[in-house]
Amino acid sequence: MGFREFLRDEMEYQGFTARSLAEKSGVSKRTIDNYLKKNPQEPSVTNAHKIAQTLHVSIEYLLTGQEYNGFIPITGQTLQLIEYFDALTDEQRTPLLGVMKVLAEQNEK
Repeated sequence: MGFREFLRDEMEYQGFTARSLAEKSGVSKRTIDNYLKKNPQEPSVTNAHKIAQTLHVSIEYLLTGQEYNGFIPITGQTLQLIEYFDALTDEQRTPLLGVMKVLAEQNEK
């Protein structure tokens, strides 16, 4: 797997189309289409950076599927969860954290 597959997977996971990614990243739709073709062109560092920032992942992730130095990107549902959590008051967060802890402990068993 390479840039094409990791980009396609992340776009699909986050619900991006080539057009919406182009609009948000500032990389042309034609260029993004070229990255997604059967024989893709490799991205420039600038374009890889713009796309990675828009998708909230690292460039390394888009190129290799792995994170650099253990960095884990916050993407998709995790990012949405953090945004919702951040909008809550401290009083609202406390019981939610308790529920999340119980669920995480259940998964460890």
